[in-house]
Formats: sequence, structure tokens, C-alpha cells
Amino acid sequence: MKTQVILAAAGDGVRLKTDTLKPFVRIQDKPMLLYSLEVFAHSALIDSVIILTRADWVERCRDLIRETGIQKVADVLPGGKTRCESVRKGLAALDEDTKYVVIHDAARPLLTQRLVEESLRVCYDEQAVILGVPVKPTIKKVRAKDNTVEATLDRGQLWEAQTPQVFRKDLIQAAHARADDLCATDDAFLVERCGHKVKVIRGDYANIKITSPEDLILAELLLGPAQRASGTAGRGKK
Repeated sequence: MKTQVILAAAGDGVRLKTDTLKPFVRIQDKPMLLYSLEVFAHSALIDSVIILTRADWVERCRDLIRETGIQKVADVLPGGKTRCESVRKGLAALDEDTKYVVIHDAARPLLTQRLVEESLRVCYDEQAVILGVPVKPTIKKVRAKDNTVEATLDRGQLWEAQTPQVFRKDLIQAAHARADDLCATDDAFLVERCGHKVKVIRGDYANIKITSPEDLILAELLLGPAQRASGTAGRGKK
């Protein structure tokens, strides 16, 4: 059962307040991109990875991969203007004999091998699986026109979606094909629109998405002093 990863790595660094493309911002002296890439490279369930990055960063990304010696990168390709466009380009580049697809954001560097492999094993039965964590705060639905509370939502039914999201290849390709011009920020949403159930399994609150400068500080703390000293991710190799 051949499995390939689409690693979305084209995000800019505007909210992060950096001129460097976000996936290449360093955490503990290592580009963010490498943390999740190393997790996939060390998993026996993953055959190869396709990286989608901004066109003007493709060669720099290829150079970085050559320097690391990681063997599972099938290709580094220019992504689209949006994450959705990048994923679709990745889907089009998959090998014909691939059966399962793992879609992950490079801006989530604290991924673990356990989460990857658990998601895949569940997907073998469910065909569409996402990681998620129950929300902790109280969530209010607010009217946009006057900024007043419309409803207080039952947080017992609310989960924060994470990546990776794992799908049978033909299912996710069909979902994107039917989306037309709809550009969703969540691939599972497109599968849901097709009427297919999506299984949610418990993710990890540490699997944060790096968006703001504060997130970089939190990632440093979560990685811990041992990883800071060694320059290795550690969490993903357990």
C-alpha cells in the first residue's frame, strides 16, 4: 500500500514578521520544515514526500534536502497562490500506484511519528482521517454586523482540526476535483462536502501551527533544552 506525503511549505512569514518564507524560519537553529520532514523520513509506513513551496524557494529547498541527506523526498515543486492550490498540485504529482495520501502543513513542526502512523492505520479502515483536539476555551458565535454574541457553542462538540490529514488517494483527488473554485483551508472539508464521513482521532495539543512570533517561543519551549543543544527534533523519532 504505497503512501505519499504532500508537505505544504509555501506559507509566507507576514504574521510571523519575518522576510524568510515561514517553513524555512529556524527553530533551535534548524529550518522549521525539517522537523516534520524528518518524522516522515523515519516512518516505515511512508514511501516518499512531495514538497510544495514558493517558486523562488524551490532550488533553496532542494539544496537543503541534499545537505540533510534525506532520501524520501520524491520532488520539490512550486506551489500555488493558496494552500489549496498547492495541495492540488501535489495531488496531481502523486505516483499512479499510490493508495494513501498524507497532507501536512510544514508550519506544524512538532509532529510525532506516533500521530502519523496512528492516522494511517485508522485510515486503512476509515478512508478519511484527521487529527484534532477538543477545544478548551468557551467559544462564542458572534454577529459580524454589530459584534454581539449570537450563541454560546457547546464546547463538548467542538474540536480544533490539525494536520496531518490522511485520505485514500482517489477519494481526496475526487473531492478536490469537485471543489471547482472553492479554496478550502481544510482538505477534510472538501471530503465532507462529497458526503463521505471523516474520522477524527485525538491529536496532540503540542502539535501547534506556527503563525505568530509567540508560537516560535512556544515551539522552542516544547522542544526542550535537550533538542536545543543537539539541534534535533527528538519528539518525532520516539
